[in-house]
Amino acid sequence: MEKNRVILSLLLCGVMLYYAMPHLVLTTSSLQGIFSISWLTFALFVAGGNLSSLLYAPRRKKAGIQKIVRESLCVKEVRLNPFHFPRIIKEKTYET
Repeated sequence: MEKNRVILSLLLCGVMLYYAMPHLVLTTSSLQGIFSISWLTFALFVAGGNLSSLLYAPRRKKAGIQKIVRESLCVKEVRLNPFHFPRIIKEKTYET
């Protein structure tokens, strides 16, 4: 689930960069140029952070998953064990 969120964030960042690049002016030293450079800097930080999160995410180990599955199967075996169900005690009836 986390991986899907990171990929979606990267795609949205790419779409915003694609849309904003024609509208940003990088050649002037006015307030518009400073805003454009700072916006691009923050957009690249966002893209870099999401990319590093995607690349350096801890991978699930198969042994850990197998251990969880094995433990869940043991719990099911215990629940299905007939000795753990309450015993039905038959009442003795005496016929006279």
